[in-house]
Amino acid sequence: MHVTFAGSPDRVEARLVPEAGYELDTFRITGFPRRPSIGLARSLLLAGAAPRACRAILRQRRPDVVLGGGGFVSGPMVFAASTLGIPAALTEADAHLGLANRLAAPFAKRIFLSYPIVTRYRAKVRVVGRPIPPGARAMPQADAREIFELPAAGRVLGVFGALAGASALNELVVETWGRSGPPIIHQTGRRDFDHVRSRVHRDDYVVLAETERFGAAISAADLVLARSGSTIWEIAAAGKPAILVPYPFATGDHQAMNAQHFVRAGGAIMVRELDLDDVPELARSLLDDPERLRRMGEAMLRAAKPNAAAEIADELLALAAR
Repeated sequence: MHVTFAGSPDRVEARLVPEAGYELDTFRITGFPRRPSIGLARSLLLAGAAPRACRAILRQRRPDVVLGGGGFVSGPMVFAASTLGIPAALTEADAHLGLANRLAAPFAKRIFLSYPIVTRYRAKVRVVGRPIPPGARAMPQADAREIFELPAAGRVLGVFGALAGASALNELVVETWGRSGPPIIHQTGRRDFDHVRSRVHRDDYVVLAETERFGAAISAADLVLARSGSTIWEIAAAGKPAILVPYPFATGDHQAMNAQHFVRAGGAIMVRELDLDDVPELARSLLDDPERLRRMGEAMLRAAKPNAAAEIADELLALAAR
């Protein structure tokens, strides 16, 4: 099987896809600003031209099936595939069907959801969870702690925002525990790394800008403090109880909806950013209650869907065969 990618030359895929050893075809496209502006006019012009560029890519690559990743890049490609008779599918990472997916849904044969979202396209829907990258798979805790030189005994707090960072979480954690507290593994994102690292004054507080061994970083922890974007599925697959602080400006408040899914399952507690000052005491109480951590971890495992990638791959092969 040969897999290639398409995306924008101005976004992170332009770096990540070649680094992973795959071919990348690019075309110009941007997201739509929410207010009338010159930027919105430019986005509309690019969106109008994008299907033609996508058809050129598809004619060159001649794929048997197309999978859209859910962002604004995928919409024109899924539409272009439908005009050429190529079956296409969509994925949605959040508990809210994004604008790009809502626009592209009529042209897709399958829609792979992470969460059970109510949609008028339910005949096309498969609720599979979120695919987990190989580097984000869980591993034995002892091995994970050895990798990051964390104490072998005792309970560890893991703090994970997003690749771009989560400044409110970063500031709270380093202010609260920079000098004393539980052992911590803290992924800050590149933006805040130097600021956080300069304020840590102990050896059992590990600060990372980012890591290719995210699964090991999660596995090292007993309790996770994080945003509730797509990495929540990796936290669940590792069976880690979580305090989730949704990004307050997420479109449609979808991070809160993501978090609520795992709260209902019994594996997580959601704290709004306005109540962030409640987090230190909540974290302390959970770290001091191993039985509660155990129950929450088991609930996260029950809610996890670690086979999402395989289910999507099987469906895509079936679409291609038809």
